Order: sequence, then structure tokens, then C-alpha cells
Amino acid sequence: MVGHDDARRLGWLGTGRMGVEMGRRLLSAGCDLAVFNRSMGKAEPLIRLGAKPAGTAAELATRDIVFITVGSSDDLVSAVLGPDGLMSGSGAAPAVLIDCSTVSAEASARVRAEIAGRGTALLAAPVMGNPKVVRAGKMTAAVSGPRDAFVLAEPYLNMLGRGVTYVGDGEVARTVKLCHNLFLGVVAQSLAEITVLAEKSGISRQAFLDCLNKSVMGSLFTGYKTPAYVNLDFEPTFTATLLRKDFDLGLAAAREHEVPMPVAAVVHQLIQGLVGRGYGESDFAALLQQQADSAGLPLVSEHAEVSDGLGTNDTNP
Repeated sequence: MVGHDDARRLGWLGTGRMGVEMGRRLLSAGCDLAVFNRSMGKAEPLIRLGAKPAGTAAELATRDIVFITVGSSDDLVSAVLGPDGLMSGSGAAPAVLIDCSTVSAEASARVRAEIAGRGTALLAAPVMGNPKVVRAGKMTAAVSGPRDAFVLAEPYLNMLGRGVTYVGDGEVARTVKLCHNLFLGVVAQSLAEITVLAEKSGISRQAFLDCLNKSVMGSLFTGYKTPAYVNLDFEPTFTATLLRKDFDLGLAAAREHEVPMPVAAVVHQLIQGLVGRGYGESDFAALLQQQADSAGLPLVSEHAEVSDGLGTNDTNP
């Protein structure tokens, strides 16, 4: 908990789908939050809830702690170090910058080194979850960077979801997130394969996934993806293109450390196929459609009411 006298002034840079949902949780907790996005229309949901609009990214530099959510490594560098970026002014600088994006360790290290001269510490805090998971309060994050900066920021990080894990100094949180998303893709493809096998054997997807989710093999993830697989809802929560980016980064890290990843390498190519077939902006659950096509199985929505496991009354084995 944060006492009123100890409360920090917060900023949020980058209010896409994730930024809006995470910022909403801070506002719900009573935090003093200022926001900036290149297209300020995307910040309107937070402004309506009481966030203060900033005219430029540099205006957020007067805040004590600034969160950032952007789409790529280049976006991070530009948003922080660019001519119109957070640190483009010569005056105040935040004590802590918390980057919640999934970017390369190299880009993160560059930003870390350059803002250190202004007295700003960088926490790498890539999050595990998507906007719907954030809304349900089940988001988690790995955090790395200076321990004292983490202690300062931890109360606000914990407001974002189920809690965060400090994993060490430097950029190691980036590796944790990449490992997480490699596993995410592998599990999603495996789930698609066994679901197609079950359906082609005459079992409805709803019945099969209900049984799986009640077993020891069920998980928060398999339950969460069940509505998408049952009803063929590929509205993006995390696009195939973004998952491909994370596989690119993760397999590059594996090469750097000489770690063979044969299963992940195969899934990488399957995700590439998904993008190549026009599903790049669809949810990565479209792996199910690709798998069914490969098996010669026509898919139709089962139009079933199934839980995603994120509700307060839902339980997991």
C-alpha cells in the first residue's frame, strides 16, 4: 500500500490497448497519473477517468515515475531518446522509467545507459498478459534493474495485476519475457494440434477443452483460450505478427547462448506461415485454423457459452 504522503506522481507514455488498461488500474487505485500518446485520441479513455493530458512526451519528465508501453525496440528508443522524446528536455527527469514493452535487450541497454546520466533509473518490466488479462487483474511482470528503483516502484507495479517478480539487475527481465512467449506459442500450437485431433475423431471442441481444463493439464492459459478455440474468435488479443516478433527475438537469444530449441524453431515457422497466409493481424489463436486446414478439417463456430476462466468465480485445477 502507498500512503497519501508517500504517493508518487506517475506518468504513462504510450496508451495503446495495454497502456489504457494498465493506466486504468492505477487511476482506480487513486494514483495521480499524467498521460501522453502521439495520437492523443487513444489517451481519451484515461483522461475521462481523471488522468492529466500531457502536451508532449517531454512534459512527463517532471513526473516521479513514468511507465512506457510501445510496440517495438525502435519505438522505445524514439519515445525516450528521440528529438521529441521523454528525455528531450534539459530540465527535470523522472527518478524511475518503467518500460513494460517487449523489446530487445540491446535497445533497453542503450536507453538505460543514456538516461543514467540524467539520474534516471530504468526498470525493464515486460508484462505477461493482454488487455483482457489486465482487466481481470491477472497480469504479471518480470522486473529487472537497480534494486532500489524496484523498491520505489513496486507498490505501483503491484497495482497492475497479480504481482511482479524481481529477477535481477540489467536486462534479464527481457529474457524472462521472451522465454514466456516462446512457451506461449509452443503451447498454443500444441493445443491447436490436439484439439483438431479430437474434433476429427468426432469430439466437439467444447467437450474436449472442458475435459482438458478440468484435468491436471489444464491451466489458466488453456482455459483463457477456450472461447477462442470453441467459437473461432480470432479478434486480436495478441497478434500473430507480434508473436512472430517475440519468436525472432527469443531464437536470436538462443543462438547467442548456444541453446538448441528445436520445438520452438518449428513453431516459429508455423507462426510465419500464419502471417504469410494473411492472419498477421488476427489473434495467434488462428493457429487452430491453420492446423485444421492442414488436417483437411472444416471448422465452424460451435456458438457455445464457455468461460474464459478469468472471472472472479472461475477456478483452475
